[in-house]
Amino acid sequence: MVALVTGASRGIGKVIAMELASLGYDLALVARDAAALAEVIAALPESCTNALAIPADLALEESYESVVEETVSRLGGLDVLVNCAGLPQSGPFTDVTLEQWDRIFAVNAKAPFFISKAALPYLKKSEKPVVINIASVVGFKGYIHQSAYASSKHALTGFTKVFAKEVQPFGIRVHLISPGGVATEMVTKMRPDIDPAELIQPEEIAEIVRFLLTKKGQGTIDQFYIRRYTGLAFD
Repeated sequence: MVALVTGASRGIGKVIAMELASLGYDLALVARDAAALAEVIAALPESCTNALAIPADLALEESYESVVEETVSRLGGLDVLVNCAGLPQSGPFTDVTLEQWDRIFAVNAKAPFFISKAALPYLKKSEKPVVINIASVVGFKGYIHQSAYASSKHALTGFTKVFAKEVQPFGIRVHLISPGGVATEMVTKMRPDIDPAELIQPEEIAEIVRFLLTKKGQGTIDQFYIRRYTGLAFD
């Protein structure tokens, strides 16, 4: 079984990669930082016998198909796609430049869309195809000074809902994980007001990924919303 994870050099993506390795998946790990990817691969558990680093800038359109093609050509197929790469934004919407907007949307919304499109022919060949998109609470809420980021995550959320319906006839399961504040470098920069002790741990998100990939039975879950325990219930 082969899994492709974007944003795998740090944060949630890195921990998801570790979880998939523990399940015995062959891995294709994508991120801009080649050195950081190499460190992740070196730290993978022994249960992962085949891991591939694919340094790529997902703000560049040529990366979308190339990361999928390299995964398939070198690992022999594709069963699980985890779109986790993301760029932050914090500040008044009046300060957001066109260049910043385009780059945030390229990574947070455009890349998952077109990587999923490129992956579709190979997922159709898999016996257990799964796509997991890592969105955010800002995909359905709005927070001050996160206008471009929230817009991109709203776009990812909308795409995931339509994509799930369109590929359901092929037996492809599509899941959306929308966490609140997670203890990552990105959240620390964007929300310094949150007590670090209250942040969700990346391992908690990885546990959900494990659940989705190992759950048996006829039931399925389309979307997970995980809030900080100090946040308001059902808000």
